[in-house]
Amino acid sequence: MVWGLGLALLGALIVGVAVGLAAQSLPNYGELKSSQAGQMIVVRARDGSELVSLGPSYGKWLSYNQIPQVMKDAMLSTEDRRFRSHIGIDPIGIVRSFYVRVQEGRWKQGGSTITQQLARTVFLNNDRTWSRKLREIVLAMAIEWKFSKDQILELYLNKVYFGGGAYGVDSAARKFFGHPGTELSLPEAAIIAGLVKAPSHYSPTADAEAAVGRAQVVLGLMQENGVVGPADAAAVDFKSIKFASEKGQNSVRYFTDWALPQLDILLGEVTDPIEVWTTLDVGMQRAATEAVQKNVPAGAQGALVSMDRDGAVLAMVGGTDYVTTNYNRAVNAVRQPGSAWKLFVYLAALEAGYTPSSEVVDEPVTIDGWSPRNSGGTFAGKIDVRTAFAYSKNTVAAQLGNEVGFSSVAGMARRFGITTPISTVPSMVLGTNEVRLIDLTRAFASVSAKGQAVEPYGITKIATTDGRVLYQRQAKGGQMLVPTYVAAGITDLLQSAVSIGTGRAAQIGRPVAGKTGTTTSNKDGWFMGFSSGITTGVWMGRDDDKPVPGLQGGSAPARAFASFMKVAVAGRPVEQFDTAAVPPAWQLEPDDEAALSGNPNDYSYVDEQGNLIDPQNPGTADGGPELVPGEAAPPAANQDFLDEATGRRPRAEPSPAKSPRAEPGAAKPPRAVPPPQ
Repeated sequence: MVWGLGLALLGALIVGVAVGLAAQSLPNYGELKSSQAGQMIVVRARDGSELVSLGPSYGKWLSYNQIPQVMKDAMLSTEDRRFRSHIGIDPIGIVRSFYVRVQEGRWKQGGSTITQQLARTVFLNNDRTWSRKLREIVLAMAIEWKFSKDQILELYLNKVYFGGGAYGVDSAARKFFGHPGTELSLPEAAIIAGLVKAPSHYSPTADAEAAVGRAQVVLGLMQENGVVGPADAAAVDFKSIKFASEKGQNSVRYFTDWALPQLDILLGEVTDPIEVWTTLDVGMQRAATEAVQKNVPAGAQGALVSMDRDGAVLAMVGGTDYVTTNYNRAVNAVRQPGSAWKLFVYLAALEAGYTPSSEVVDEPVTIDGWSPRNSGGTFAGKIDVRTAFAYSKNTVAAQLGNEVGFSSVAGMARRFGITTPISTVPSMVLGTNEVRLIDLTRAFASVSAKGQAVEPYGITKIATTDGRVLYQRQAKGGQMLVPTYVAAGITDLLQSAVSIGTGRAAQIGRPVAGKTGTTTSNKDGWFMGFSSGITTGVWMGRDDDKPVPGLQGGSAPARAFASFMKVAVAGRPVEQFDTAAVPPAWQLEPDDEAALSGNPNDYSYVDEQGNLIDPQNPGTADGGPELVPGEAAPPAANQDFLDEATGRRPRAEPSPAKSPRAEPGAAKPPRAVPPPQ
């Protein structure tokens, strides 16, 4: 007993010293009031207007007397009914927590007081370790030593997290009920008090029924604690409560969900409150949302991405309703693009030497046992490339892909920004490889940029709330993906597809270039196109990949494209497409060497006499004598040597007494010349 008493006194002394030292190191009350947890991010549109505010939201600080009594009673009854009598820790609550642990076999009931929760909120984290728990106990007792009960409760009710980014009673009241925290009623206070246990689970905006169910438990605890009479409890009508609409939970969040993760790359570790300026156009975003919602077939989903000529994302819709499903189909979903993939087939063909006017034959074809068929099952016979593309002839695409090489088509898709896996089986020319909408839109935007690579981006500037610029995007040009005449040729084909082909529903009264895409059994519908410097891609289909009756790229997706683009390009001048570019005279014929793009004058070559000629300095051969203007190039070998080398005259056997040597005046055999790289 003596030893036990001595150890207890020693332990109490150690705890007392620790608490005293912790109390001395605590910030003063004013500093605690101004401290905030987490980082606030204000996201702005391209015109500077606020799109959404993310991260912690701190409402107006309410003094102890400003906080409604029902709110204080609800919180104390739920979280710490012996708050007024303990010293920061509640021994009875701790014993009860251990008892329930033994009975249930798991930690089911916590023993933390409001003071402990305040210590954890302000100074610690939620790690479930004994060391963190010991620090929490010491800090809680230090807080009780340094501040009054009213001050502690005021700090707690202004700092505790209630979910949805809301910290404090006033912020929670404004978020969930649309009015200040000073106006809370009994049922509203019960709902807010019930959120502390599990903010995400009981959030009114996520599950109003769960929030009300938890509030009824809180109301029962208040009645047990004697702060609410039976009559008052019975008079509470939770059905009369009007929850505030969730601000910012609209299609804009699809864009912010895509753009904001890039902050980690652009900034690194920054904890200051920041403002992020983005490329999003509010008017275009509204038009994009309406275009998808009004045209998507019943039971299907839709997505839209629109980019400016430099890759700035002007609008992004990832689904028909962000609140119902926040899955972003514009950047995350991978679906078969159907004939929209033919962009890469015809790009490869144009680069290999075809032109929009080249003759092709629409006829039955079989490649490695695969026989594609056209929509409708008919064949047009001899037509030109422009017509084949406009009417999306599958047999012609198959022939072109087979001729230029399926690997060349795959390489073209990679070149233009397709990031998903690509198979090179023959059927790939009809769009059997899955793609992301944002990647395919990027590819069409690069065509709009006359063959220059376009990189999608959504953030232009990041600054602290006091105006210090942390990041500023610098304009940069992309590399050329194909020669300008190839980009002009594919633009010619894309314009024909909208003017006379499958994409006629996408016409908007000014030049439009685009391509439709429809997959087997009408599971996916696409329309990709551009006009006046804006490129837009639309996808529609079901998340479960089931067929959608009547869905084709030239129907609902094309109509959604037209509906959006009429608004998007309204303030821009009409632009005519550059489709007049012609391939240079040295363009290779369509064969296996078509992959060698570039001017032959950039490479050395061998003339008719076997000399290696440098085109940049045609007067000299590589390592050879300088040529005098007007003189013929010297032969690389004399006629006798050439006759012997070609077998036209047998070579004379050398005399045994003499070593073999070349005849007088004979030139040395020519050096091996490496082929052009």
